This record gives sequence, structure tokens and C-alpha cells, in this order.
Amino acid sequence: MIQRVRSFVFFTGMLVTAILYSLFAVAIAPLPAVTRSRLIGYWATLMVEWLRWTCGLRHRVSGLENLPVTPCVILSKHQSAWETIAFQEIFPPQAWVLKRELLWIPLLGWGLGATRPIAIDRSAGVRALDDVVKQGMERLAGGRYVVVFPEGTRMPPGARGRYNPGGAMLAKKADVPVVPVAHNSGSFWPRRGFLKLPGVIEVRVGPPIDVAGKRPKQINAEAEEWIEARMIELERGIVPD
Repeated sequence: MIQRVRSFVFFTGMLVTAILYSLFAVAIAPLPAVTRSRLIGYWATLMVEWLRWTCGLRHRVSGLENLPVTPCVILSKHQSAWETIAFQEIFPPQAWVLKRELLWIPLLGWGLGATRPIAIDRSAGVRALDDVVKQGMERLAGGRYVVVFPEGTRMPPGARGRYNPGGAMLAKKADVPVVPVAHNSGSFWPRRGFLKLPGVIEVRVGPPIDVAGKRPKQINAEAEEWIEARMIELERGIVPD
């Protein structure tokens, strides 16, 4: 019961501040994209602390030294809404690949649109992949990392979806490395659950995958293999060396 009350307090604070920051994001739209990302990212830092204070949920990152100092493509597991918040604090200014319907949400969608994400129509098939590559190259050239959830939707703990090749295709076309990321956020913040459980979310950042001489299919497979191997370790509670 206490944790439900804490989760409600967190959700209320998140909703109120998200609306305020959405208005702020629209107001600073004329600023350069990287600057906007940094400023809007302060909301994520606030929410990470708010989550720790209200629900007792923290996170720990290992392997961050693997992240290149120049923009690259981050392929990550997707289990909950947590990573869409915390990644803004963990990684440098970034652009996400997301479904365009999210931009239609009043206020919140406007603020999200002000960050210039890579919004795609997931039902468009090949055209959606083309949009990921075209828009992704623009974001990379503009100094932002690109975050892709290759499974396309949130997966519950222990589940594994089909890894779509869009992120790997972008990395190959832009000639930038792919950095795989695994985490167990779904064990504490369920994808369709209201309750936020106390504990520590483990985030593991893998070594960059060089795209030279590889086809997108091979790049995608290497990222999938690394991520899913780490997910098994996380579910078994294995601590990295």
C-alpha cells in the first residue's frame, strides 16, 4: 500500500512537471537542437532524483567508458518508460526513433516534437526505414547521438522481440559505430504497471561495434547477441567483472 502511494506521488509530480517542461520546450524551439536537448534534459535529471526520493528506485551504469566521444547509434533494450527518461541523463544529447503518434498528444506531444526526434510511421514498412536513415543522418551530423529501440516496443522481462534493422542501417550509412545497451528496468517499472518497485536498475553499455566491412544484418545480429546475453546475466543477477 505504501509503495502504491509513493508511486502515485511520483506519477503526479512527473505529469505536472512534464506539462510545464513541454511548454518550456516549445518556447525554446528557436535554439539549436543540441542546446535544446541539454536544457530539456534537466527535466530527466529532476525525474531520476524524484523517482529515487519517492519510490526508492535508483540505477547503476557500467561500461559507460565504451561510449564514443562523437555521436553514434545506440541500440537498446526497451522494457519500460524509465529508459526514455533516464537515458537523457545517462547519455549525451540525443534523438530518439519513435512512433509519430506520440507527437499528437496535446502539450506533451508538442514538447516532444520540439526535441526534433525521428518520428516514423511504423506501418509504412520500407519507407519507415528510409526515414530512420535520412533523419538519423541529419541528427548525427547535428551533433546528437541517435537512440533506437530495435524491438520497436516495450518487452516484458524475459521476452525477446524481433530486432528491426533500421538502427544498423543508419549506422552503416553514416559510418558510425553501434553501441549496444542492456538494462532491467522492466523488473522495477513494469511496461503497463502503475507500481514502481524500490531497488537498483542495472544498465550495461557494451563495446562499440565497428560497422566497417559489415552488412546491416550482421551489425544488427551482433548488437542483438550482446544485448540478449547481458539480459540473461541481469535476470540471473550476475554482476559484471
